[in-house]
Amino acid sequence: MRWDRLFDDLEAQASAEWEAERAALASESERVRLSRVSLRDRLLVLRDAKAQVRAHLTVGSAVEGRIAAVGTDWFAVDRGPASVSVVPLVALAGLRMPHADLLHSATGRAGQALRERLDLGFVVRDLARRRVPVRIEGVTGDSLTGTVDRAGADHVDLAVHDLETARHPSAVTSFRMVPFGAIAQLIVAADEAGL
Repeated sequence: MRWDRLFDDLEAQASAEWEAERAALASESERVRLSRVSLRDRLLVLRDAKAQVRAHLTVGSAVEGRIAAVGTDWFAVDRGPASVSVVPLVALAGLRMPHADLLHSATGRAGQALRERLDLGFVVRDLARRRVPVRIEGVTGDSLTGTVDRAGADHVDLAVHDLETARHPSAVTSFRMVPFGAIAQLIVAADEAGL
């Protein structure tokens, strides 16, 4: 009888040690998995979940809404019926969201769709092709409005004019070359965004 209790105790101790080791391995496995989840992967999960976020930009401003699209180096926030903000990932200072959405986004998801592989240059070239008026908020805090005339590999040529006025030579007040790295966000009318 004493031997049975001894063996039962040894078996329980071995089982507890095995469970602790298994939990440690699972925890380490989760840490390794999380180390491979990128910000972009988490943005894709938030987009699929239609999560509401507050994107804090490096310029100190913030954009609130639902993540509408994610590309290789940008994401778009649907700000409601009026506008969409296209934010380069380098201009993002942080995201605020409910804790449940934060935890859910950690599952990560690798993008496969063509739209998810498009870079900021593609988005800006599309806006130029369609002659869509935009507001560019720069990383220095300045704001420009107008129409993208051309988009290069890493910059845009902007014809500066009021958003309410069509891009006509008489309405253009100046021209600006804006590097992508100087853009905190591109704000586009929701019906013009095409995202």
